[in-house]
Amino acid sequence: MSAKPIKKTNSEPSALGKIYLISYNAIQTVGWSYLLLQSLTYFLNRGTLDNYWKEVKWTVIIFQTGALLEVFHAAIRLVPSSVIVVLMQVYSRVFLVFGVLLATNGATVSPGLPLCVLAWSITEIIRYAYYAFNLLNIVPQMLLFFRYSTFLVLYPLGITGELLCMYHSLDEISEKQLFTISMPNKWNFIFNYYYFLVFYMLLYIPLFPVLFGHMQKQRRKMLGDVSKKSA
Repeated sequence: MSAKPIKKTNSEPSALGKIYLISYNAIQTVGWSYLLLQSLTYFLNRGTLDNYWKEVKWTVIIFQTGALLEVFHAAIRLVPSSVIVVLMQVYSRVFLVFGVLLATNGATVSPGLPLCVLAWSITEIIRYAYYAFNLLNIVPQMLLFFRYSTFLVLYPLGITGELLCMYHSLDEISEKQLFTISMPNKWNFIFNYYYFLVFYMLLYIPLFPVLFGHMQKQRRKMLGDVSKKSA
């Protein structure tokens, strides 16, 4: 397998910053690989949706929450990424974990959960491995291709899984009035989590093309030269 050297940029981190980032990406690669192994082992052993969340819960919480550090990395310019784009990518997953999966039972038995975990795991294994190799200034050509190609399938798959989880949580949220503030109260404030979640789900319609389009631009930028050479 050939490898492609990555050009250094002026925004490259310091030696200490590079060591930290390599360690962070390596740990995340291992963590998401473990989650994928957990899931495959569970379903190959005829596990059911009823207990799947219990099996993967803490692995998902630890490594998905760990992704919040990426917003910090972008904010302090440790990496040359847009804070807004990183926040949009990370927030939807973290919100799903803490605002839906940990709050309701309906979401945890949704067929969307294994779709999410499958899409997230494969995406993150590739992404974090790519970042780690990139920091070492050499990326296997196959990994480069996977990094900027698998999202074409995995991104829609993950979005579908997230929406299914939220959809299956709605009845429970409505019945239990979860995170809902009704009048009268001393703040003169009203908040209905059910309607918030419905509105949040509708936001996927305009936001998905933006994020997907961003990845397509990145794909053309990173794989453009490779395509020209093959042609």
